[in-house]
Amino acid sequence: MRHIAIIGSGPAGYYTAEACQKQFGEDVAIDIIDRLPVPFGLVRTGVAPDHQSIKAVSRRYEAVALTDTVRFVGNLVIGRDVSIPELQGLYDAVILATGAPSDRPLGVPGDDLPGVIGSAAFVGWYNGHPDHADLAPRIDERDVVIIGNGNVALDCARILAKTARELEESDVVAHAYDILKKAQPRSITILGRRGPAQIAMTPKELGELGRLERASVHVDPADLPPTSVDEALEPGQRKSLALLRQFAEPSPEKVVAIRFDFFVVSERVEGEGRVERLVLERTRLDAQQQSIGTGERVTMPADLIISCIGYRTPPIPDVPYDEVRGRFANEEGRIRPGLYCVGWARRGPSGTIGTNKPDGFLIAEAIAADQPAAAGKQGRAGLDALIAERGLEIVTFRDWQKIDEAEIAQARLGAPREKFVRIADMVKAGRG
Repeated sequence: MRHIAIIGSGPAGYYTAEACQKQFGEDVAIDIIDRLPVPFGLVRTGVAPDHQSIKAVSRRYEAVALTDTVRFVGNLVIGRDVSIPELQGLYDAVILATGAPSDRPLGVPGDDLPGVIGSAAFVGWYNGHPDHADLAPRIDERDVVIIGNGNVALDCARILAKTARELEESDVVAHAYDILKKAQPRSITILGRRGPAQIAMTPKELGELGRLERASVHVDPADLPPTSVDEALEPGQRKSLALLRQFAEPSPEKVVAIRFDFFVVSERVEGEGRVERLVLERTRLDAQQQSIGTGERVTMPADLIISCIGYRTPPIPDVPYDEVRGRFANEEGRIRPGLYCVGWARRGPSGTIGTNKPDGFLIAEAIAADQPAAAGKQGRAGLDALIAERGLEIVTFRDWQKIDEAEIAQARLGAPREKFVRIADMVKAGRG
């Protein structure tokens, strides 16, 4: 029997488990280990709560989790409860699928002022991640600045701008719903260091901004490129640019204004005791379509800054780490003999949920090539012995099903669930 441990129960983890099942058949036992008592990672706490159709992919992971060869081991912290060297002593292969849940710092003077938060923290707050449940950002009658031109920036702006009615059928958690349904930002500004033709926003998500009840979207026509550039763009980019051109046309003002401000880069954050304004430098594009500073400075009011400029994989003791790229040091997923990484932990935060599927097959094939035969290690029996010896309280997938049932049962009217946001409450619900 070949024994494999996968650290992380998000999309990368479950796609890799599925790939290992197909690679090794019935002759494999896979333990999927997560520090939280609940599975599915980014699908649960990263995907926007009003995008329930995307969250439905968890049904595929559940089908994998309920097979005889796969086991979920929740509420087990690697590096605290069990070490990587210990796991390598027990399993033929250990695969790190921990994602990139930490915010990349804004990296300018003043970015440590209260009121400057990263998108992982803000998204985690409204999605019920235990690490961010106490964030409680100040929103009402505030000037909100969102830095970044990707879909996460759109998610943050959309959730801030939606009415209570528009959020009813989402699984935004109660502590965030209570604030969002009462709060109304004065303005929301989305900043990008390059121009409209270079945004990483997809048309579907961008188009959602134009259908909000209380928010109007505005683009400065002077920022738009000539239509002659469209032919060189990918189809999705052309559609997104067409939407931005629509937003640049005159339209009725609604109670919340969402404004795109292109060709700016953050220089410093200012304020007495908390953020009050953001100083920016105007940029332009060089011949390679990269942004360069012009020397012109502008200042805008900012009571809340949400930085959506990327993510990093947190280091784990005893694992080589690439500080520059913010991921585990690896060569095509290989870290050292018997230790691998997959998904964002391997390549950095890029791609969609589905991008992790071929990644999983890459690692399964690498394991087969590196280890033609199983080494006769203890696997899950050895892990269970360590857990018992140390008095650790783990959560199984059956326990998760009880948590799932409890969350669905306590949902507000119209919502799919009300998530537990405290680990102790999750564990208690898992005990039934």
